[in-house]
Amino acid sequence: MEEFLRSRVPWSTEPSLETKSNEVGVNFDSLIDGIKNNRTDQEMAEEFGVTAKCIGHLKDHFWSHGIGSIMGQD
Repeated sequence: MEEFLRSRVPWSTEPSLETKSNEVGVNFDSLIDGIKNNRTDQEMAEEFGVTAKCIGHLKDHFWSHGIGSIMGQD
């Protein structure tokens, strides 16, 4: 039996972390810096003028999907 492999380009199921952070007015580079430095959601929320819950969602996206959320294979 012959098996055919189809080539698929990478695709994204949702916006990138940068897009999401920009949509809520959070500076992407500062967000990444805050995650790198293990800042709390509350500390970052106060800096960016958003809720701690918003920061929590952005951090969750980072830890579960990475920066770009690109999935697929060649």
